[in-house]
Amino acid sequence: MKPFNVFPYDSRFDFMRLRWVSLAVALLLLLAAVAAIGLKGFNFALDFTGGMGIELRFERPADVDAVRTRLTQAGYDGAQVQTLGTGADLLVRLQPKPGHALAETRAEVLRLVSTPENPAQAIGGEFVGPQVGKDLAVNGIWALIFVVVGFLIYISFRFEKKLAVAAVMTTMHDVVVVAGWFAFTGHEFDLTVLAGLLSVMGYSINDTIVVFDRVRENFRSMRADSLTVLNVSINQTLSRTVITSFVAFLTVLALYLYGGGSLRGMAEAQIIGIVIGTLSTIFIACPLLTLGWLKVSKQDLLPKARDEEALARRP
Repeated sequence: MKPFNVFPYDSRFDFMRLRWVSLAVALLLLLAAVAAIGLKGFNFALDFTGGMGIELRFERPADVDAVRTRLTQAGYDGAQVQTLGTGADLLVRLQPKPGHALAETRAEVLRLVSTPENPAQAIGGEFVGPQVGKDLAVNGIWALIFVVVGFLIYISFRFEKKLAVAAVMTTMHDVVVVAGWFAFTGHEFDLTVLAGLLSVMGYSINDTIVVFDRVRENFRSMRADSLTVLNVSINQTLSRTVITSFVAFLTVLALYLYGGGSLRGMAEAQIIGIVIGTLSTIFIACPLLTLGWLKVSKQDLLPKARDEEALARRP
């Protein structure tokens, strides 16, 4: 059975010829994202700013979108509504109106979400202070740093330092561009979006490693200059990159369309991340290996002496 390929294995698209254009576009996207983050900032959700959480129980399963719409129309912009196990139990998280206490806000929420056919009662409620939100933001930043450092260490051991730096630079480009999208559009930035950014990092680095693995193999087996080796490597993995990205895109698109409002931010981050990550794998990762200190040669990727000895001892 022949493998399915979108592009022929021996396709000869000259990606390296476009490397200066692709790197310039990537730099412009990066600068635009940084400008959006710096000038507009994020529209942080209650996870980071603090707010009030109210647990509601309905007599029958409630319409989550209708509840969210009624709260928004009443002035509770950005109210988050999600189910708790069953459709009859909902968790509402919102920012209280100025001067409203917990009891007053709870009473107004009950009045807004209840209907004669399906009344609700409050079974719990608490206030999340801004300090908790600040702690979550700090922990999220530490999580990003931990993942980046972990990637850098792993790829340095698995491949070579230049490839590790190029892979991390490509991944960080993707993450910053996705974050810049949320800053530019003003869409809410909550914990699910942060989870989406972390998953974008994992997807992007995985895609890049596949291409770099082929780069290493071709450098060891081909008698050609660096640009040719990089170009051939991209072409050989092109079908795999596109097919994998397309399948992943369909998955998160379904999550975006049918996963409900509570998961929409994460799905949106993953959709943008998959598109940007696929393009960066093709147009940015390998071109970075032609610049300055990151420029790779056959000597960089030849097996080290200890590796050759280990291979010779194998049966």
